[in-house]
Amino acid sequence: MGAISSRMLWFRGRRAPEEQGAARNEEAVAAGGAAVRQEEREEPQLPATPRGRKRRNNRGGPLAKTPRRERARDRSRSLYEALFLRGEGSDIQIRALGEEWSLHRVYLCQSGYFASMFSGAWRETNMNTIEIQMPDENIDREALNEVLGSLYHEAIVIHPSRVIAILATASMLQLDDLIQQCGDIMKDTVSTQTVCNYYYSAENYGLKNIKAICLQWLLDNLMTHTSEELLLDVNLDLMKEIIASSELFVMEVEMDVYSILKKWMFLQLQPTWRGTRRSLLPDANLWFANYRRESEGTPFLETEQGRAFIPVFQKLRLAYIICDLPSAHIIDQDALIPATWLTPVYKEQWLTLLLAEQTRELGPMNVLVSDVQGNSMRCGGQVRRDEQCTWKWTGFNFGWDLVVCYVNRRIIFRRSALRKSCGLGVSLLWQRKVAFRLRLVSLDRAGRAVFRKETEYQILSLRKDQELEVVNLQNQDLIFPIYLACNFLYLAPESSSAQRGGTL
Repeated sequence: MGAISSRMLWFRGRRAPEEQGAARNEEAVAAGGAAVRQEEREEPQLPATPRGRKRRNNRGGPLAKTPRRERARDRSRSLYEALFLRGEGSDIQIRALGEEWSLHRVYLCQSGYFASMFSGAWRETNMNTIEIQMPDENIDREALNEVLGSLYHEAIVIHPSRVIAILATASMLQLDDLIQQCGDIMKDTVSTQTVCNYYYSAENYGLKNIKAICLQWLLDNLMTHTSEELLLDVNLDLMKEIIASSELFVMEVEMDVYSILKKWMFLQLQPTWRGTRRSLLPDANLWFANYRRESEGTPFLETEQGRAFIPVFQKLRLAYIICDLPSAHIIDQDALIPATWLTPVYKEQWLTLLLAEQTRELGPMNVLVSDVQGNSMRCGGQVRRDEQCTWKWTGFNFGWDLVVCYVNRRIIFRRSALRKSCGLGVSLLWQRKVAFRLRLVSLDRAGRAVFRKETEYQILSLRKDQELEVVNLQNQDLIFPIYLACNFLYLAPESSSAQRGGTL
């Protein structure tokens, strides 16, 4: 975690329950409990003065002037030192990780783990010394000591660098409040350095909301703030989930997803690589080229080392990569992807092209979210400053040449015509329809979203040179840069042979 200094206090709001029918602990425990009960009594209230104020009895000297919260804190500290640190009145010893703690059953029963152990027909129920084997490598002696101590203390300080170890220990001991507090810390400290470890820990310990937060962070940041450290931390299963998602913020087009995967795969294979960010892609290209020569031209994903990455590369939307000539050349030159994958995509995409250009097919008439989620073209851009800018996504877009404009805090789509100098692939049909969704996000330095806005999936119908205001941000408190991502579906699935073939 490095320089991260955030911390969270975990406050305990209840005292340890007393075991019914059990003998009292040693005199130190009994005395400590009596002291707590005596001091927690309400001070006697005298009748109100004529002005409506209550007089206080000043008997008790300077201690009476001490705020109630400070007295409770001092009381808690004294009990912690006497019972946990010095083990006074201990009635059970806990051994684990080469250490021994002298503790008290009445306090340990706050833990679901120990409560079940002491109340059931377990071998350890009546034992005075219990040795615990740690089933989780994330649990260390320091974390176990802190969590056991939290049963005696009013508050526990949890640093983000220790949150996973505390979470693992709290999960084993079944301390739900502490688990929740660990989740709160993780939520507030997600960053490039922590996101993957938090994701894996949330998955292991059942924190579904933290897992979702981390996944959303990765969908927002993987391509907008790519770093070698982050790519190295993402494992195969997680990368597969990210690449498959239509929520991924793609910069600029689907080909950039392929480039990210190529760098990620190289780092997974060469985790000791050291170099600059600018040199990562050239070094990856060189490594794969040398490997291709040594394997006599076998596509990398068909080699022994490459087969493990097949499930991830299968999530690429290849149909939107081969629609661009330079991208198609790179795919062919890299020879990472087998020809048996590409040939059906080329065929189906050619038939889709003919369908768009030689029929009266106007595009989707209704929006089914499931169709757009899995089959849409993903593309994006960045508005660096609050000033006018314009761009378009190149490649054959099924009869559309769509220009995106940011002007006066509005996002505008414009369909260009042949008389404008906007490239090739403009259909001569007077009207086209496309299903789309637009998403906007601003991120802070830690990659957390500070502004998010999105449209619903909808049908866009534009004639040539017609404009449509898609989003108006004039009353929004914006932080630049703003990242923009679009999902487009140009032809309805029931009309497209390419989509019937499952290639889109």
